[in-house]
Amino acid sequence: MKLGSKSNFLFFFLFINYISCFADDKIISSELINLEKIKPSFEEIEELNNTNIENELIKNKNKDIKKNKIPSAKLIGLDKITSKTFEITVNIGETTKIGFLEIKVLKCGKQKSKSIKDNVAYLQVKDLSENQDEKVFIFNGWTFSSDPTLTPFDHAIYDLQLVDCNNV
Repeated sequence: MKLGSKSNFLFFFLFINYISCFADDKIISSELINLEKIKPSFEEIEELNNTNIENELIKNKNKDIKKNKIPSAKLIGLDKITSKTFEITVNIGETTKIGFLEIKVLKCGKQKSKSIKDNVAYLQVKDLSENQDEKVFIFNGWTFSSDPTLTPFDHAIYDLQLVDCNNV
């Protein structure tokens, strides 16, 4: 018998049909995704409650700073991912952590030239995320409240801007 003859083909065809008669007609699929169990990747309700508590603590700290007459710098921060702004008050010589950033204000002062009143601060900012080296500052220099573009703070997630120098 030769390969490819009609009888071999007919035998093979009948054998396949015979086997398929015993196959189940069930469709097996994976479970559907339950959307109610999936947590959002950008915000959670618990975080909102924690941020309210943190905001209250920051407000109380700002009141204490004004009472104590400690020199400090007031900064406005922007989270570029969530588009939320936050106010930061950092005492001169101390460090504050906001997210992955560690902010230290070394000097802060007011400058008056002609008709412009300007606040000037010397900032050091470190990125403490896992992929960054903690020994290197991502920003180390002077910043001005009237024109923050002179020495811009460049970070992928956060943006900082000097607003005022208090008790200087």
